[in-house]
Amino acid sequence: MTLRFGLLGAGRIGKVHAKAISADAGATLVAVADAMAPAAQAISAQYGCEVRTVDAILASADIDAVVICTPTDTHADLIEQFTNAGKAVFCEKPIDLSLDRVKACLAVVRANKGTLMVGFNRRFDPHFMAVRAEIDKGSIGDVEMVTITSRDPGAPPVDYIKRSGGIFRDMTIHDFDMARFLLGEEITEVAAMAAVLIDPAIGEAGDSDSVQVMLKTATGKMALISNSRRATYGYDQRIEVHGSKGVVSAENQRPVSIEVANGLGYTRPPLHDFFMTRYTEAYAAEIAAFIASVSAKTAAAPSGEDGLTALALAEAALKSVAEGRSVKMSEIL
Repeated sequence: MTLRFGLLGAGRIGKVHAKAISADAGATLVAVADAMAPAAQAISAQYGCEVRTVDAILASADIDAVVICTPTDTHADLIEQFTNAGKAVFCEKPIDLSLDRVKACLAVVRANKGTLMVGFNRRFDPHFMAVRAEIDKGSIGDVEMVTITSRDPGAPPVDYIKRSGGIFRDMTIHDFDMARFLLGEEITEVAAMAAVLIDPAIGEAGDSDSVQVMLKTATGKMALISNSRRATYGYDQRIEVHGSKGVVSAENQRPVSIEVANGLGYTRPPLHDFFMTRYTEAYAAEIAAFIASVSAKTAAAPSGEDGLTALALAEAALKSVAEGRSVKMSEIL
């Protein structure tokens, strides 16, 4: 079975998914829709798909599934419309910025017995998956502490900051999901601190650009997340998991892994410049996993419920910063 896709949104992440779909033997990109005609036409020309409207894709009998890469405030409505139409849905995070709206959306998905997968691509990064595999094998014993470092090379425009939902919902949300993925237990308590250290305009927009978050499970396992909107040395993505018998870690990745030694010392190439190149394999793997789940009619993961939980953790972090205390997840969900 070849899964026939419609792509909703032809921006930066839409281009990444168009490439992944087109490269997968189990899929074909049938149509693309975008409010900006030149963006849709560019993907159409590159991959040989049609340009259609969202409504046309919704009504198309030759489309089995859609990938939603539109602005966040459209996600929940589109998920509901396409699951109502019987199409499988892959949606970029977050489903919405409101927990209540996400809950209502997931109720519609359940009522339709629909397929929904949320784009937490880092679960599919081969290096992070290898870390999880070592945990599952028992190589480091029982997981005790997780450390996640995630720093962007530079802050986005303030206009983006204003509509993003803030750093916890926009950036840290990936790390919340990764913490759950690695801890293997649900998080029960969140303590966060935040500051504006990079650009005062970000603070004026009501957001932070530098945050630290401590997460704790009911059994006492902990995760520490360090986020910054600035890393002058490249896209910084590292994890470490400490257990009762040892530690496993994934280091930063580079476009080429070489080291030069001479009279000036030891040097290595710079890190990847951002997520489009750092997580190329992860984007391809998550689309492959989505195709496999739809074809086999099995539950997709990360699920809509995973998206809800990650957003709830972001809400807990915001509340922790606002009130200067740790927050129990029972206060949020």
